[in-house]
Amino acid sequence: MTTEIPVHLLFRDDPEPVSVPLAPAVVGRRRGTGEQPRIRRSAPGRAPRPVPEVDPELVEHPARVLPGVAGVLAGACGVAGCVLTSWWAGALPPPVLTALDLPRHVGAGLGPAQWAAYAGAGALGLFGFGGLARGRTGRAWVLGLFGRYRGTVRRTGLMWVNPLVLRRRVDVRLRHWRSEPMSVVDANGVALRVVVLVVWRVKDTARATLGVEDHQTYLRECVEAALSRVLSQLPAEVPPAVVKDVTLRNTDAVGEALTRLIAADTAPVGLQVFSAQPTRIEYAPEVAAVMQRRRIAALDAQHRDTVLTSVVDSVEDTVTRLTMRGLVELDDYERKALVKDLTVAFYTGRRESSP
Repeated sequence: MTTEIPVHLLFRDDPEPVSVPLAPAVVGRRRGTGEQPRIRRSAPGRAPRPVPEVDPELVEHPARVLPGVAGVLAGACGVAGCVLTSWWAGALPPPVLTALDLPRHVGAGLGPAQWAAYAGAGALGLFGFGGLARGRTGRAWVLGLFGRYRGTVRRTGLMWVNPLVLRRRVDVRLRHWRSEPMSVVDANGVALRVVVLVVWRVKDTARATLGVEDHQTYLRECVEAALSRVLSQLPAEVPPAVVKDVTLRNTDAVGEALTRLIAADTAPVGLQVFSAQPTRIEYAPEVAAVMQRRRIAALDAQHRDTVLTSVVDSVEDTVTRLTMRGLVELDDYERKALVKDLTVAFYTGRRESSP
């Protein structure tokens, strides 16, 4: 018979899981056999990593602007209208009349008609000169009106933009960012310090400006997250006896993995990442001293083993030559003494001559 029992009744003392909850357990037991209940749980599938989403309607498109000549003409017309209105009202001083070569006119004063003309001419002048903007190479303007995206201006030179819109300047040039030393761990849990060089640019100004609060901060956090994911899967180094191709010394493979992850995370917010290469991978200060002592000890042991092998070969060759040529006749005791003396002499000489 089978009976469904909730998991929280079977494992009441266990802490609550923080990951994907398990499916209900099924306990199967046959009566009269003394068989213990068997708990079968369905292993949850690994959920894919969520990809950041941005409003699909938020896509860069060109804004409507006019040449700068239109704004200059409108502003000049507004100034001329104000001057003519002042002449009409008789408010121009004599020096100005003489300078502009205008006939004297006895105006009726500032009345409603004059104030209306002043308002119209002043508004025209403010709109004309207030909308003038200068576009630069490698810079763009993101325009918004009453909280709505109105377009992007990538033109250069003098142009006229509606002065009522909100302008945000965005740098669209190819840029690079060199990070500060960031703390990560490798596959063996060894603390490391990594410096990364990222080459990137803003591809979609609308999403980079309006889709995220600060695209530069977002990029830096994506770099830090990608570093933790990539470097935690590879060891910093492996013993010589272990044959393993991919380590953190393979900067090409590490750079390709970093570039792929960072580009996938930053593409939805309008950023284009060309490369992310680690420029420096070193042990943390608390680990560097230990690794330095370990490497020195390994080199010293390797050197001593090499010297000892060379000394043994030299002693064997010397004793063999003396015996083969009949220069000396040695019994076992004398042979052992000669081997001992030659070994000490050769080993002492090699150690003194070695650096």
